[in-house]
Amino acid sequence: MKCWFDLPVSRFENNDENKVAQLFWGRVQVEHATSWFHYRKGSRYQKLIHAIKYKGLKELGLEAGRRFGDVLAEADHFKHVDVIIPVPLHPKKQKKRGFNQSEWIARGISESAEIPLNLNNMHRKIFTSTQTRKSRFERWQNVEGIFGLKNPDEYKNRHILLVDDVITTGSTLEACAYEILKIKNAKVSIATLAFADF
Repeated sequence: MKCWFDLPVSRFENNDENKVAQLFWGRVQVEHATSWFHYRKGSRYQKLIHAIKYKGLKELGLEAGRRFGDVLAEADHFKHVDVIIPVPLHPKKQKKRGFNQSEWIARGISESAEIPLNLNNMHRKIFTSTQTRKSRFERWQNVEGIFGLKNPDEYKNRHILLVDDVITTGSTLEACAYEILKIKNAKVSIATLAFADF
């Protein structure tokens, strides 16, 4: 309980000029963008993300998502979202890891914010190497054109909330948003558990 209470929350959810939103300015049209909390390299909150992502603690991702969902449910900017999509992993990576951490965070948000979850439409077409040690330009090159939609019409006239665990440069989320925004009258907002505030 103390850890949740001490979480370095961003309070970005109703601020359109926050640091996460600014990552997308001039790059891709995003309605709203937020992260629940900040973390710096080596902080205990980085450890929380690593525990979810690499140590198989998907239930921790679910619980964090529920708590973040409570915040989003109260935020005016996120009241008109129609559907939540977690950033998909390539099947090969998901098989190796055993689960998609973003999906479990999205499940928690969906549960507490009462927004439907969609897991079967957006997919990762190409297996890519990890983004961790790449520059901003290399990250963009690494994700360009890697996402696809099985049924684009499903998202016509819909406001989609893309969910991921951490945002650093925004390249992966930008690539997802770019694919969705090809669809007629589709809108995209973004929510990540953490913002890597280096």
